[in-house]
Amino acid sequence: MFRSVVRVSLSGVRTLARTRPAYTAPVATRCYSHAKEETDEEFDSRWVTYFSKPDIDLWELKKGMNTLIGYDLVPEPKILDSALRACRRLNDLASAIRILEAVKDKSGPHKEIYPYVIQELRPTLDELGISTPEELGIDKL
Repeated sequence: MFRSVVRVSLSGVRTLARTRPAYTAPVATRCYSHAKEETDEEFDSRWVTYFSKPDIDLWELKKGMNTLIGYDLVPEPKILDSALRACRRLNDLASAIRILEAVKDKSGPHKEIYPYVIQELRPTLDELGISTPEELGIDKL
């Protein structure tokens, strides 16, 4: 009996004597960028320049549109104008129509945005011979 009491007391002393490493929780820090904030005009000119590259290929066009549509905004008509002209240079009508469909989708519940964009793009669409999804009847599918 004495043996079992000593065994229990020694095991208790051992657990108390063990030192545990002190773990601390990671400190929450905020990493702010020291980069200059891009203005709306700089943003627009960056994308117009991107789509106006004479050597743009189809992959770059689709990658640029995917990135642009991923932003929380509806692209300005001048950006879409340069993207549609890039589609024409690449002879890719399907991408041009997808761009217009994406703009309609990005407009969401704001029904006045898409007609405004089409109104602003109408001269370009007529010049390039691009029909809107509504003119093609695709919007009803």
